[in-house]
Amino acid sequence: MTDTTSSASTEPRWGRVLICGGTDWPKLGRKDRGGAAKAEAVDGNPDLLEPHLLRSLLNVKSVSVHTSCAGCHFVVIDIEGNAWLFGRNGFSATGVTGPDFVSESAPRLVKPTDLGAPKGTKFVHAGCGRNHTLLVGSDGSVWAAGQNNLGQCGQSTCPEVSTFQRINVSHGGNKEHVIQASAGISFSLVLTESGKVFSFGSAEKGQLGNGTTGERITTGNKTSYDIEVDPVYLKEMDGKKIVKIASGQQHSLALDDTGVVYVWGYNGYCRLGLGNQVDALKPKVVPQFAGPNPSTMAQNIAAGPSNSVVIDRQGMYWMAGKWKNSGEGRSSGSPYSSFRYMQDIMGCKISLACSGGVTHWLVTPDDDGSPMTVCWGQNAANGELGLGVEEPKSSTKPTKNQPLGGLEVFDIAAGQNTTVFIARPSNKFSDMPRHPEEVEAPERCIICNKDHGEDDSPLECDKCDAPCHLKCLDPPLEEVPEGEWFCPDCEDDPGAAVGQWAEKKKKPKTKSKVSNAKRAASDDDAEDMDTAPASKKKRQ
Repeated sequence: MTDTTSSASTEPRWGRVLICGGTDWPKLGRKDRGGAAKAEAVDGNPDLLEPHLLRSLLNVKSVSVHTSCAGCHFVVIDIEGNAWLFGRNGFSATGVTGPDFVSESAPRLVKPTDLGAPKGTKFVHAGCGRNHTLLVGSDGSVWAAGQNNLGQCGQSTCPEVSTFQRINVSHGGNKEHVIQASAGISFSLVLTESGKVFSFGSAEKGQLGNGTTGERITTGNKTSYDIEVDPVYLKEMDGKKIVKIASGQQHSLALDDTGVVYVWGYNGYCRLGLGNQVDALKPKVVPQFAGPNPSTMAQNIAAGPSNSVVIDRQGMYWMAGKWKNSGEGRSSGSPYSSFRYMQDIMGCKISLACSGGVTHWLVTPDDDGSPMTVCWGQNAANGELGLGVEEPKSSTKPTKNQPLGGLEVFDIAAGQNTTVFIARPSNKFSDMPRHPEEVEAPERCIICNKDHGEDDSPLECDKCDAPCHLKCLDPPLEEVPEGEWFCPDCEDDPGAAVGQWAEKKKKPKTKSKVSNAKRAASDDDAEDMDTAPASKKKRQ
């Protein structure tokens, strides 16, 4: 597991959000998309073939991002402990009823206090299924919203839970303090501070890990399976302290504090890495990582749709199951029946790994010691590998993501057709494309509405492109500031909608850092100004 704090201070490590792949949320991964995915804009929702800075969250300090290999929606948690949700909203997966999706250009802000949490509570983790979401609070509470036909939101079965509802997680009559969550298509897992794992939802493929599917014939000669709406304690790992959980579509992994890996659920394509394709109804130890050599035991885990990933304590990457459609590791004939290392990256020390719908990601030191982002995957038709506009969309071998070169990526959420990153701000940011590419920014200084010429050309906001003269700011600036710069309005409204969504979600303006006197002066002067465009200063 990677460290989430900066060594230079006690402030949590934070960064900025980038995105690549599909943004046409209602149509992603669906047969009615109309053939192969295209990079052209579809109602303003293009496929992004290289990572773009997400303008809407560019002035939000983000600490983690969450989705799943089956998910088309994302949760970004910021340094204040708030959650920003965007993507497909099937069955109210983002906790709001009505729209088919929540645009990435106008993410939905959810604060713990909005859900009834005590003041001071922060969101610390999240889990996403195909159509449901779990949010974990620092007070140990967990909430869920979205599809609940099989109890995957921890509530009595119903088509959907339209707003986030608290889930009761207890053992032996005592409330458990939840610290992590993960989810598959029809089930959910939570991990507690004491190292216990609880599951709820459908038991069809053994994904609840409670030893049974409850398969039976019901009225109409239909097959039914057990549904657990209350979190069930996984007794098989009793006495073990689990420190991380990960879920694919219908299977899960758990890692304990000694480095032992447990797997359970659907085992098609040998995704559990146990050497067979028999579903595991209870958590089973993966022999390869059971010791006794400490260096060969595990330090991290991840799950894809039909594969599992383990990073051992030497930093080596191991994979089991189906991870591509041709050659070794393919769907027919030769999936990895047990965990195997990949020749191309066997010398890399992996610090972060995850798998999306068809993608696989890792972060490893480059030759100069800086973080390098590596990716691969077949049929990445929406550009979710983000290899570049002129590059192939897919790669069968681990490949350095060149557009992310020079960026310190420290968190990755790989969804079904989209990938979201968090990276530390750097000089490279000024060279990165932004999404949306164009926004309707004023051509003149937003304070004085004047063009002062080349000697005092406006400084552009990194988020909204609004220009401001250095001397019009309050207090005035003597020189172009280094690093990021945001206009007063963006500073006052973190996470505000951008582009075509800005007008739809426009809020009443509050008093900003721009002096009222200068605003009044600009109103008087505006009537006398011509319409020649102002030149814009590029920040180095």
